[in-house]
Amino acid sequence: MKKLLTACLLSAAFGGFAASAMADDTQAALIHQGQDVATAADCQACHTAPEGGKPFAGGYEIHSPMGTIYTTNITPSKQFGIGNYTEEQFIRAVREGVRPDGANLYPAMPYTSYSHMSDADMHALYVYFQQGVKPVEQPNVETALPFPFNMRIAMAGWNMMYLDSTPFKPDPSKSEQWNRGAYLVNGAGHCDTCHTPRNLMMGSVTDKPLAGGMVGPWYAPNISSDPISGIGNWSQAQLVEYLKTGRTAGKNQAAGGMAEAVQNSLQYMSDTDLNAIAFYLKNSTPVRDPRDTQAADTFGKPVNVEEGLRGAHPYNANKTIDNGAALFSGYCASCHQPDGSGSENQAYPSLFNNTATGMGNASNLISAILYGVDRQVGDHHVLMPKFGVGSYVGQLDDQQIADISNYVLKNYGNAAIQVSAQDVAVLRAGGPVTLLAKLQPFMAPAMVAGVIILLVLIFWLGRKRKTKAA
Repeated sequence: MKKLLTACLLSAAFGGFAASAMADDTQAALIHQGQDVATAADCQACHTAPEGGKPFAGGYEIHSPMGTIYTTNITPSKQFGIGNYTEEQFIRAVREGVRPDGANLYPAMPYTSYSHMSDADMHALYVYFQQGVKPVEQPNVETALPFPFNMRIAMAGWNMMYLDSTPFKPDPSKSEQWNRGAYLVNGAGHCDTCHTPRNLMMGSVTDKPLAGGMVGPWYAPNISSDPISGIGNWSQAQLVEYLKTGRTAGKNQAAGGMAEAVQNSLQYMSDTDLNAIAFYLKNSTPVRDPRDTQAADTFGKPVNVEEGLRGAHPYNANKTIDNGAALFSGYCASCHQPDGSGSENQAYPSLFNNTATGMGNASNLISAILYGVDRQVGDHHVLMPKFGVGSYVGQLDDQQIADISNYVLKNYGNAAIQVSAQDVAVLRAGGPVTLLAKLQPFMAPAMVAGVIILLVLIFWLGRKRKTKAA
């Protein structure tokens, strides 16, 4: 009897240990799944300050057309982060853009895409941020947009017009790979947030999906399947290479926000998911800009800048860097080669057969000069110095950058595009200002005037009624 009791106790103990081990394994798997979801959603890129910021501690500046928005601490800190969020509160913030205190988030947080994420992914994401992320006791920087954009309650009306909270439903007529790609592009990966144009109210233009749009000073290009305006002439392998490394020879190289996406998110995603994204994009609805006549990566040819400069000035002459060719020779040719063909390994890419110089929008060419390119993929660091404010190479003014851009466009890219100093100034200031932002200084006076007119009207109607009664 004693032996039987001992055996039962040992069996129960081992059973308990086994159950505990299984629970631990399940929790570890859930945390790992949540980390994969956070990677696909690129949470770290926006919620980590550049140049040494602590992961997910916030403080990243998003320069929106309405003003600067600061990202928040999303570590499990109970004082400054999301450590006190219930799972329901977390899901509502991510999917609906509403904080636990009821205040609305700005759609710089891409909840309009995250709204399509699955319940399983949302649960795993919550577990990851609560148990797999180190808490950081760093206070948030308050976002203070100008009136009336600081009225977060207005976002409730915006959400009624532009938030599609319909859960993602696989299309049974499409393959599993297509559906996975659709989920990533329009949901967790939120590619549509940047690559779909915006209307006056900053809502997505849904009848032009993935047709491209400005994001600050950078242009998120058309990534629909159109072979002229989009990526229809890319192979699936080329798209996967670009997503994984940030560059594809003879096509494009990632800079700005896309470089951040590659560095923090895409390079860590599985080849299966990257192929799903590429397959979906290759089979998405084509959207063509009628102004485009040939694919952006088919423009240009080698042109040696030095041949036009030799003998143009006497030896030891001063102040000779006074045009686009001379500026290109002095600031660009040492890396991109005098004929624009780039370095042998294309770490410094060719300037012809390059979408940055062949697109109908020169913003990425200008911004690459203004802000440089900084991208870390694995142990490979791509760095092009900036020539804007704070350059350690040499600061160029707006006209100089316009002159370089026009030389590059004329010889290596889309010669139909002309860049002015004003175009450069707009991008130096953070990008085009929308009509809604331009109207902002007049909104408060207009509201006051409206109230005064309303009061005068009420007073006049009251006097009129009294006169009639008399």
